[in-house]
Order: sequence, then C-alpha cells, then structure tokens
Amino acid sequence: MSIEPIKITINGKEVETEKGAVLIDVCRENDNNIPSFCYYQDLTPQASCRMCLVRIDKMPKLQTSCTIKCTDGMVVTTQSSEIEKAQRAMGEFLLANHPLDCPVCDRGGECELQEVIFDWGDVEERFTEYKNVQPEKYLSPIVANDPQRCILCKRCTRVCDEWMGEDAIEAGNRGVNTVIGTYGGWLNCSQCGNCIEVCPTGTLLDGVYRHETRPWELDQTISTDTYSSDGMQLSIGSRMGEVHRIVARDRYVNGLNGEFLDVKARFAHEFINHPDRIKTPLIRYSKGGKLIPATWDNAIKFAAERLNEYRGSIGVVASPRITNESIFALGRFAQEIGADSQVAVSDRQSMAAFYANMSVPLCSHKDIRHASTIILIGGEPEEEQTYTAKQIRQAVRNGGAKFIVVNETPIRLKTQASQFVHLNQGSYDPFALAFAQPDAVRATADTMGVEASEFEELFDAINATEGDLIVMVGNDLSPAAQAAIAGCAAMLGTESRRVLLHPLPHYNNSAGAIDILPNAASVADVTSASKAFLIAGSLHEPSVLSGADFVAVQELFLTETTEYADIVFPAASFAEVDGTFTNNAGNVQRVRKSIEPIHQSKPDWMITALLARELGHDLGFEFSASGVFRALAEFVPQYEGLRYPDMKDESRPAVIKHQIAVQPDISAAIAALEDSVSGMALGRGKNDVMPPIGHKLHRITTMTGKTAQFHLLANGNPKPDNLLVGPLDQFNLDGSRKETAETTEAAVVGVGDRAHIGVNN
Repeated sequence: MSIEPIKITINGKEVETEKGAVLIDVCRENDNNIPSFCYYQDLTPQASCRMCLVRIDKMPKLQTSCTIKCTDGMVVTTQSSEIEKAQRAMGEFLLANHPLDCPVCDRGGECELQEVIFDWGDVEERFTEYKNVQPEKYLSPIVANDPQRCILCKRCTRVCDEWMGEDAIEAGNRGVNTVIGTYGGWLNCSQCGNCIEVCPTGTLLDGVYRHETRPWELDQTISTDTYSSDGMQLSIGSRMGEVHRIVARDRYVNGLNGEFLDVKARFAHEFINHPDRIKTPLIRYSKGGKLIPATWDNAIKFAAERLNEYRGSIGVVASPRITNESIFALGRFAQEIGADSQVAVSDRQSMAAFYANMSVPLCSHKDIRHASTIILIGGEPEEEQTYTAKQIRQAVRNGGAKFIVVNETPIRLKTQASQFVHLNQGSYDPFALAFAQPDAVRATADTMGVEASEFEELFDAINATEGDLIVMVGNDLSPAAQAAIAGCAAMLGTESRRVLLHPLPHYNNSAGAIDILPNAASVADVTSASKAFLIAGSLHEPSVLSGADFVAVQELFLTETTEYADIVFPAASFAEVDGTFTNNAGNVQRVRKSIEPIHQSKPDWMITALLARELGHDLGFEFSASGVFRALAEFVPQYEGLRYPDMKDESRPAVIKHQIAVQPDISAAIAALEDSVSGMALGRGKNDVMPPIGHKLHRITTMTGKTAQFHLLANGNPKPDNLLVGPLDQFNLDGSRKETAETTEAAVVGVGDRAHIGVNN
C-alpha cells in the first residue's frame, strides 16, 4: 500500500509525515512532547485521560491528539496557556483519589503520573472529600494490586485483550466506584505481567520484585531473553551483584518487542542468584562416588587427562540455550581434537531441515504485525513463542489479517483464526505433502481427517492475498515436513504477493545452534558412537549416558545429567556473560553481562577454551567474547563481517542472510513424506481438548523452578482465602494449603471486609 506524504504545521514549524498518522505520534517524533496516560501506540485509542489536548485550527475546541489522524495542511498548537490550564485541571482530577505515597511506592522514580505532575510543580488540590481508600491485595502469585493508585487509563485491560487475547483483567463498577480487577478477584491467565509493564502508576506491581529496591538504585543492562526463540529484548536491573528484576527493554530504549514480555522472561530470573547454583568445580573420583569440590586448575587438569584417554571417541554436545560464542567454541574444540563428526545439539526438536530448504526469506516480527495472511502450521506460539503470538493477535485485531491455523490440537490461537484446519493426530506429514503438492489433497484428506473443501478454502485464501503471506512452521513437524513446506513456499508468491517464512524453534538459541553447527548429528547417534563426553548444559534423556566411561558437564545446577558426570564445571548464566543469541527472525542480538559471574562460575566458551588449551590446542579466542565472535564471523558464512558494534542498537537489528534456494530440490523430502503417509492407518481420531493456559509456559524446569511463584502457577494457580496476604504465605509450593496459626489469624480480615478497611467513619 502506497503512503501519501503530507505536510502539517506544529507550533509554527512545518513537518512532513504520512496521511493518516496519529497526531500525538507525529508531535512526539518532532520533539513536541505531549503528556498522556491512556494512549499507547498500536492500541485502540481510549481518549479518557484528556491529557493530550491540542488546539487545531478551524476546530471549535481542544482536541485529543491521540484520536486525530493527520491531514494535509493541518495547523496544530501543543503549548499555550489554554492547553496548560486544561491539562492542569485533568491532573487535579487524577490526584483526587490518588494517595501521595511516592516514597513507599514501587513505581516511585518511574511513575508517569509523578513525572507529569512534577513538571508543573504546583497543581492545586481543591477536593476535600474522603479518598477512595482500598487496601493493597494480590491478583495472582506474581501480580499485586494497589487499587487506590489507579487513574483508570485502562492500558492494562487493552493489552490483556489486544496483546494477549485473554480479557483476564477489566474495569468493574461505574463512575467514581470504577475499579480495575478480575472476575472472582483472581487472575487465571498466562501471567505475562504486561499489565504491570504498561501501568503508568503503582497500581499493578511485580510480586517477585515488590519492595526490594528503588528503581534508581538499579544498574540497567540491556540483554536478550534466555527462554524464547523470539529473542525479546529486556533490561536486567541489578544491584551489588544481584539481579532484582527484569523489565522490557522499551522502558529505557527501543527494542523489537516494545514493552512486551512473557511470564518467564519477566519473572523467572531468580535462578541467577539462587543458592543452589554450583559454586566450584566438582570431581567424582570413582564411579558411584560423591562429587567433591575442587579448584579450577585441578578440575581442568583432571578432565583433560581423562579426555585424552579417549581421543577418537569423544562426543561433544551443545545446549541450544547457551550463546553463539559458546556453541562455536564447542564446535571448534571438537574440530581440534578430531571429533567434528561427533557433535550434537541437545534440542528437543531440531529445525535444521527447515533452514536447509528455505526458498524464501524469513520475516521479521514487524512483518507479522502488518501481514495480509498468516498460515500457522503446527506449533503453539501462545505458549512457546509468545511475542510471535502477540503479533499475530494484533495483525488480526488491529490489521484485519486473515489467520489460518493448521494443527492437531485446538490451540487457543484458533479463536483468532478465520479458518481452523483440524488434523487427525500425527497428520502433519500428509498435510505437508498436500501443501507441497496440491494434487495429493484428495489422496491424503481421509488420512488427515479433513474435507478436500477445507484445502480449497485454504488455497483460495492464499490466492486472494495481496501483500505479505507468512507461513509459520512449528518445531513439532518432522524434518521431511519442514523441508517440504520451506522448499515449496516460493511457489505461492506472485508480483503482488510476497511470501515469507517464520520458523518456531523451541529454545532461545536453537536458530544460532543450527547456523553454527549445521551438520550436527543427533544426540542418540553421538552417544552411541562415543565413550567420553563434553556436554554444555543438560540432556533431555540423560539415561543415554549410563554406559559412558567419562562425562564432563558444564552446568548452572546439579541436574539429572550431572548425576552421570565425572566432573562438573560451574557455568555462568546469561546475566553474567557477554555474547549473542540468534532469534527465529534471523536477528543476531547481544547478551550483555549485568553482574560478575557468581561464585567461581565461568562462561561456557571459556571453560571449553581452558580444556582445549590443557589438551594442547589453542582455539585462538584471546579469552574475550568479542574475539570468539570475530572467529565465528570468519567461519560461519551467514555471520560474515558482523562485529559487536553492528549489534549496538537492536531497534535496527543485525539480520543474517540465510541461503535461499531458487528451486530447492525437495524430492527426497517428498519421497519420505509419501513413505510416511503410505504407512499411516486411518481413523486415528482428533484431539478435541483445548490445552489450558500455561500448560507449557508455567511448567517447572531447572530454571523456572527456582522462582517460587512458578510452583504455584504450575500447580493450578490456587486462589487464597485472603487476597490481602501473599499467596506464598498461604500455600506450599506444591499448591497445597498451609495450615498454620498465621494463616488462620490473617484470614480474620477476609475479601468481604475490604470495603470497610481504612474508611473514616
């Protein structure tokens, strides 16, 4: 769609913009700051705070700039005594019920209301009525609520609806009695915390960080999410070597995800400073013995001597959670010791076949938001790639995109879909065959459990698309299905239709691992062919190590994998290292050290380099993360020429260019699909049960389990009897109730008594 350029005048200065742009955005982009509370870019306008008032020539009264679209020749005034008087009056109304408790408010120093009122300095307070006092309470294990601070901007309700599609939080009552809350008083949602992030005051609070520090006491470090393959940007707030909170990067500087984060990225960070972190290297001197603390020198020497005994039979396994630099170091280590054919990545489901057969480029997350048609094949983005899911929801709701879901499970995103193709269980292979070769539809329809007309509807939607068509592929598809879909995507394009791909790999650096180790073998193949192992991270099935002669593991915690280890090296977390992750859109993003490595931990790449040096091999990294990346960029074609300064500003990300095959040969993939389909039995049935919210997001893992609130979420998010007392004080971590005198005593003040607390009679 072509953009029509226009000119408008703001405070006597002529500026260029595009027709239909939102006036408040244009003013702010041209250094004319306009206060607002309810407005939030790319959300439906609310126009309730009345703070963004401006004067527009030929209009009879002041206008809310958040609802005005720019037209050619418009003349706007943003500052005048008339406008300031109106804004001061609105500020006075907002403070009518707002407690002046900034010194004890968690939002103090970051509160938008505080900043606006402080800018004026002398707002009158002429209201003498009693304030609408209500006690602070909990809405969930990780969301606290101080309702008397609310200014009813309703940002939280809109992001819950438009970003998350959950409608878990909403405005209740009317007039002066209006409050923000939730049905039954308890949030049963994905617990993303975006309502906390966008709240301009201290109404909604982070229950994990609450009352720990003041914002100005924290050192802010921009980094990248360690959980999701979306590569969300975030800001780590640390103080004196301890990470206290994580917020979205956009609070301080623009990032690709704005102020969006999910529950794991925002709250599941307590593993970083957890007391269970491995503190020193540990050596098991005899099979079946205990792990004994050791010095780094002794540990490196011990591991090198044992590994040297198994030259030619050493397997190397990299975690898709560690940085590109650490993965590259492991690959270089294997190459140096002659084990380059015995390297694996411990990914749950690899998407290497997808990347090897791409016929069109990858899309950006911005492309998703503005796409015309989106086809999701497999996967469950609302649980595993939450920012992708948010962009899909906004593309449908705010952009009018067509959204087609192809899945074996009625995932929650299907409620936003214009078409849901519900496959029989285990039917992605026949779907991929029919998608790549439409002539095969009738032969495979019964196997898939769908009507041929459903495919006709799908292809009609594709053929009617003008603009961007995005094909998303989940990691639950077989390698052959991934290859066929990625390879046939180019055939869907026309002069008026651009086709883009979007993979949904499982982990934060699954994509980087594929780029750096494209020929990695499976973990099963490596473990069956090796007697000794160097493993960074943990394995999904550690029992495959039961027959190993020697196992060295680099880890943060003692896990099931370290039970088989002869030596364990304490690895540093993502908050303690410099490096890079690569996300599912091909963005290479910086991971920056927020705190020094705790205890005696070291970055994974450094541990690998120390082992290599002890074995007589210099990996040539000069013991700096930037040196490792420089070597990586020289070795991996997609990263050629990249350096850390190129990744300085992730609002303009460094995007690697994957090799695009003009006419990829997917005949082998098609043959594999045909073999698979021919052996499938009919009547395997459908899964008609929609999975509950958080069934993957809230599950307990090695890292999320170190944040106590996640145990309550994973055990059904039980609602306490008393919302005024923190849920952790009322429940055991397994979700069972605590039967203590304290709980009984606290319950004397119940939910029904809230209206009477603090009222002046």
